[in-house]
Amino acid sequence: MDAENLHYFEQAPVAKAVAHFAVPMMLGMSMSVIYSILNAYFLGTLGNTVILTALALTLPLFAVIMALGNLIGMGSGTFISRLMGEKKNDDVKHVSSFAFYSSLMIGLIVMAVGLPLINPIVHGLGATPDSFGFTKDYVTVMLIGSPFVVLCFTLENIVRSEGAAIASMTGMILSVVVNIILDALVIFVFHWGVIGVASATVISNLVASVFYIFHMGYKSPFLTVSFKWFKVTKDILSNVFKIGVPVFVMSIFMGAMSLVFNHFLVEYGDQAVAAYGVSSRLMQFPEFILMGLCEGVVPLIAFSFTANKLRMKHTIGFTIKTIAALAVLFGVIVYLTSDQLMGLFTNDPQLIEMGSYILHVTFLSLFISGITALFTGIFQATAQGTAAFIMSIIQGITLIPVLYIANRTNGFHGVVWSLVIAEVVSFLVGAIMLYALRTKLQPDLESLVQ
Repeated sequence: MDAENLHYFEQAPVAKAVAHFAVPMMLGMSMSVIYSILNAYFLGTLGNTVILTALALTLPLFAVIMALGNLIGMGSGTFISRLMGEKKNDDVKHVSSFAFYSSLMIGLIVMAVGLPLINPIVHGLGATPDSFGFTKDYVTVMLIGSPFVVLCFTLENIVRSEGAAIASMTGMILSVVVNIILDALVIFVFHWGVIGVASATVISNLVASVFYIFHMGYKSPFLTVSFKWFKVTKDILSNVFKIGVPVFVMSIFMGAMSLVFNHFLVEYGDQAVAAYGVSSRLMQFPEFILMGLCEGVVPLIAFSFTANKLRMKHTIGFTIKTIAALAVLFGVIVYLTSDQLMGLFTNDPQLIEMGSYILHVTFLSLFISGITALFTGIFQATAQGTAAFIMSIIQGITLIPVLYIANRTNGFHGVVWSLVIAEVVSFLVGAIMLYALRTKLQPDLESLVQ
């Protein structure tokens, strides 16, 4: 595995290297989306719109827990890839051990702080009297299981950072398969409803974490979970948090944006919230495919940044072309089948109409959101902490005032279109910063000779 991963990092043709790193990530993330869609479908069979509303309201909480995993995972992962490019293998072991134990500790803190504050958290998520009980059940289970969820997101990033894309994908797919099986059991056999669905999510993350721990302990030539390699130094902390904090802030803003968006949609009834919840899950499929592509190439970009900048430049160019092709393909499919897709989850004509409309509008910015994700990945991979931080907050900063103004002037339509406007602003800011940093990212003379 050592020689094979290094081959894709250093010598394989760019298209083949991108495929090696990105395709497993894209497949793994698409499986996660399939689970998310099936999850909504399973709950939709219960015939209670309030349950779908509760599921939509808990998205911000899951975004926060995911953010904590990415705080350590993405920060440590990009650092590990750069260290591998510099052949500093002992430092890689120190960073991977640090990531493992620190993510576990963060998850335990979330559980300890969150459970006593459960009622304020549920109210803060925007639960109505009808959806409060369902939302509280889901939140309680997720807080209890947060150490395993944080750990899973961290380890997936760490394993991918060493070039073990297949192992990273295997863990993601394992989590999804376990989750789907458990969902079917708790809903159709045991009739546990929301509590069962939340428990299935936690258990599936635990199973994936065990798989990643086994890989790091017994299969990986670079990574370790051994406490003897655990080390906290200024260099580790600065490099991990320089990238990890912007990733964390970005995820928090995503959760906050979802929370704010839900609060605006509540004005238009539970059907509007449910329509957004279902349509956003459908949107996740193309979005996560593009995100998988962009996140999948981050280790390759990070490694090449320290080893061969010309290869990095070619990797970025090829990725942009791939994003464009995928955006066109998915756009055509959705515009032709949006009503049918919504009809899989509900037979309510108004909910189908609202959800289809949201899909049409948000798909307009699919290519832009893909390129924006690539910009963010480039800044993370090349340790451009300030640029990564700006990218993490710009969409949220833009969305909130745009939402307020658009809601006042155009009602429901304005709320939906505000997502596209915020995405365009993020794209423009990222393009400007990438142009400003072009000197740092240019291939050096040694790379050009190669």
